[in-house]
Amino acid sequence: MNTVPTNRHVWFWLIVVCGTAWDLISKWWVFRDLGYPNGQSQPWLQYDGKNVFYLHTTFNQGALWGMGQGLGWLFAIVGLVAILGICYWLFVRGAASSLWLTITLAFVMVGTLGNLYDRLYLHGCVDRATGEPLHGVRDFLQMNLPLASFTPLNDLHWATYNFADVFLVAGAIMLFLQSFTAPVTSNEAEKSSPKQTTVTA
Repeated sequence: MNTVPTNRHVWFWLIVVCGTAWDLISKWWVFRDLGYPNGQSQPWLQYDGKNVFYLHTTFNQGALWGMGQGLGWLFAIVGLVAILGICYWLFVRGAASSLWLTITLAFVMVGTLGNLYDRLYLHGCVDRATGEPLHGVRDFLQMNLPLASFTPLNDLHWATYNFADVFLVAGAIMLFLQSFTAPVTSNEAEKSSPKQTTVTA
């Protein structure tokens, strides 16, 4: 087992606990105040008379941007595997020696835990009219991209998401950026360096 600095554990779990708490509390608060599904707030941001950003409660049974609808059980399994993989990579394989990777994977863990909580139906939301359970991830951050009036579309629905998704995307971007600074292995260095020949008289 590779040892990692103690402060890496502090950084990781502090981000995970605070980030997950923020995600779950924000979902609870918004869904309580606006109702669900299809509760809607006044616009927080407008452009040219169009609503750009506001709150809109909905349940997503897929992944980011609504992909894979109805496959929530599969994403739950993937989430559980990701949680185990992150802990193993950081604290067994020693990747937590990098502060950047520690924070990056903490963001990914927050996103995974926040949405996994909902996929396992721990939120307990039910249809108030029928009493039927409302499965899916609770999304409420609504963003539209206003387009010019001369374009075929007057508005482009970009996404409805939550703070767990924000953490996931941020972690993915940070992981992508980190890939450009990965250290070169000794084998790669030997291949890239020119061979030297020694001439003897």
